[in-house]
Amino acid sequence: MKKAMVFLVVLSLVFTAAFAEGTSEKAPANQKLVVGFAQIGQESGWRGAETTSITFHAAQNLDTIQLHFADAQQKQENQIKAVRSFIQMGVDVIGLAPVVETGWETVLGEAKEAEIPVIFVDRMANVPDDLYASFIGSDFIDEGQKAAAEMIRLLNGKGKVVMLEGTVGASAAIDRQKGFLEGIAKAPGITVIARQSGDFTRSKGKEVMESFLKSYPQIDGAYADNDDMMLGAIEAMKEAGKKPGSQIKTVSVDGVKGIFEAMVAGEANVTVECNPLLGPQFFQAAADLKAGKSIPKWIKSNEDVYRQETAASDLPTRLY
Repeated sequence: MKKAMVFLVVLSLVFTAAFAEGTSEKAPANQKLVVGFAQIGQESGWRGAETTSITFHAAQNLDTIQLHFADAQQKQENQIKAVRSFIQMGVDVIGLAPVVETGWETVLGEAKEAEIPVIFVDRMANVPDDLYASFIGSDFIDEGQKAAAEMIRLLNGKGKVVMLEGTVGASAAIDRQKGFLEGIAKAPGITVIARQSGDFTRSKGKEVMESFLKSYPQIDGAYADNDDMMLGAIEAMKEAGKKPGSQIKTVSVDGVKGIFEAMVAGEANVTVECNPLLGPQFFQAAADLKAGKSIPKWIKSNEDVYRQETAASDLPTRLY
């Protein structure tokens, strides 16, 4: 997994270099869509798929798109620096997947002053509406509610559940947890006995689950804000002699190939899809903004719920 993520980062840098060096011959710069994209990092397979979707779409359209891509390595200060560099470049549109929800007002105010629209991709920030043009992504609260409904079904409305939460302050984590807790409250026989952040990573998901297993002798279900944390949790369960997918029911969010493979193996139960293939939607929205067109404040992605029972037939269709 680490090697794959390093490859994605290198691939992104290659794309960016190609945009900078080889595109001016095909179209005058002022006719191109010049975009700066500040990515969170590569903390998961899902994030890598989103990065690939964005860089690949740009690479396929070198005659009309120039992409400046920045990997912030999970640090807000790096994303802020990237946004400021995009402002200095005078890009047409800035894309931002904010690592946390707060602390963006100053830099986004600078983008507004420079008359550069900002599109949030896959995560929202807690800022006034006039500081961003659109949000492209999922309904995270709905994802959490879907996950809760699946957990209730799996446990027949009774049991003890632990929650592996995403990065503290991230909109995806905040809203998924809100939706899950609202949904699980509909089953008074289910108790959430522990909650802890695994920072959306497999390694920390494993650490958190190891701690839960040591502290709580009875765990009937585990919910995770993303599949990577759940994959780490599944490793911890197996090492502790537990049977994930049967003894401990699992529900997580994203829909990455790894969780489908776990479902096929009988070691996971449900994943709620969160589509990372947002490149085409992002660049279309950016092109519309450059053309002076209005775009929706929220452009939603299409998503589904996948269960263990159909995982074997679903797996070959997964692109990430």
